[in-house]
Amino acid sequence: MAITASQVKELRQRSGAGMMECKKALVECDGDIEAAIDHMRKTGLAKADKKAGRVAAEGTVTIKASVDAKTIAILEVNSETDFVSGGEDFQNFANEVCEIILAQAPADVDALMHLEMASGDTVDTACRALIAKIGEKISVRRFSLTSTEGAFSFYSHGTRIGVVVEMEGGDDALGKDIAMHIAATNPVCVSEEQVPAENLEKEKEIFVAQAKESGKPDNIIEKMIEGRIKKYLKEITLVGQPFVKDPDTTVGKLLASNNAKVLSFCRYEVGEGIEKAEDNFAEEVMAQVRGS
Repeated sequence: MAITASQVKELRQRSGAGMMECKKALVECDGDIEAAIDHMRKTGLAKADKKAGRVAAEGTVTIKASVDAKTIAILEVNSETDFVSGGEDFQNFANEVCEIILAQAPADVDALMHLEMASGDTVDTACRALIAKIGEKISVRRFSLTSTEGAFSFYSHGTRIGVVVEMEGGDDALGKDIAMHIAATNPVCVSEEQVPAENLEKEKEIFVAQAKESGKPDNIIEKMIEGRIKKYLKEITLVGQPFVKDPDTTVGKLLASNNAKVLSFCRYEVGEGIEKAEDNFAEEVMAQVRGS
């Protein structure tokens, strides 16, 4: 059966695939566009699965708030390169997925991947279709959905860092300043009471070992350890840190002077915790040469 240019054009518009892929699919499906779309989707899923082992450490952090600003969602979607993550298709996908989180409140990423998008596809199927179209691994990595009786403020540093802050008291300007501070300094938690016990114990062990190396008396060592722990707690807690816009005051003092309190915060940074493979290009070329 002869395949017309108009058929190829329509299939390209509907699938986003290349001209030769579209023509080949139409030939295999005897010119049936709907069957060709199903065929390409199946092929695309196979291609997507082959990319599952790649490292996707680039991407975007997206934030969406409800109309009354009482519920907020923050989402990280990853790609292999920043070129892809800056593309319109990738950004549109991330934005729609974040809207779905806000509207349907899935329990976790697995539940999210089974929800339906505007196209009628599940998030998982749409993600796989995007992988087939773009040619890179794409993964919906994590999200957080929070509601409050207080107020939310949020800040996005480009598309790589997103921060959501839940506060009581203060105003929008203060909330944004606090969110910007968190983006810059990456505190572990709000206050000393929230520091994980294992973190504190680990640091204490290190400080004890360092202090004993000094050869000083036990009473001096004890004071050294106490001082270092206090310093450590100030460095990792939001309220203990010097405020980035005015290092002469702490965030805690800034909040107190505005009768405000940070209840919680969430900070996402693209790719944090993902181990990137460090490729040696020269060795890769040599390996190819030896293989040929």
